[in-house]
Amino acid sequence: MSTPTDPPPGLRERKKIKLRRLIQTESLRLFETQGYEHTTVEQIAEAAETSTTTFYRYFPTKEDVVLDNDASPLFEATVATRPAGEPLAVTIRAAMAAVVGAAEADRDHTLARMRLIETVPALEARYAGQERRTIGYLARLLADRTSRPPDDYQLELVAFVLAGVLFTASRRWVADQGATPMTSLVDQALTTIEPLLTALQDPTP
Repeated sequence: MSTPTDPPPGLRERKKIKLRRLIQTESLRLFETQGYEHTTVEQIAEAAETSTTTFYRYFPTKEDVVLDNDASPLFEATVATRPAGEPLAVTIRAAMAAVVGAAEADRDHTLARMRLIETVPALEARYAGQERRTIGYLARLLADRTSRPPDDYQLELVAFVLAGVLFTASRRWVADQGATPMTSLVDQALTTIEPLLTALQDPTP
């Protein structure tokens, strides 16, 4: 994931990004029209005018074509651009805003992905694993920004809550078919937990 100071991707990289996106788009179209279980990788590759070898180069499994997204890299890249001494709540809000803004800008694609995750057991199980990894990632990020150890109890609790903000807001957004902006859902949740973020910066945990 590029940061604001990185040079724009070259032609080869842009072609790879375009093909990756095309494979995902055709996959979601086929899943919607004929069902996830009844859609094969061969059919996806044919629809995207590529080969199964190329499909697997981008996505190790059929599940990955649905689950793969740029949320974590975007969150991390945004945090990396924030001043080190910035209040933690401000940093987290900026990173959340970047992730949510990208999801809302790609509304139809995101909603299609999330609907599949909620209705296909194999995808739902993998998604639960993503939630656990997100909690671990957030704990490490909070440790870096607060100088607390990653296994600090209060820090682990806040990491769990932050992951809950993202995943619960996403589920509510999908349930409402995007009627309530995800930005509003996340902002409301962050306002509620902001005291927890402020407390993490207390030098005497």
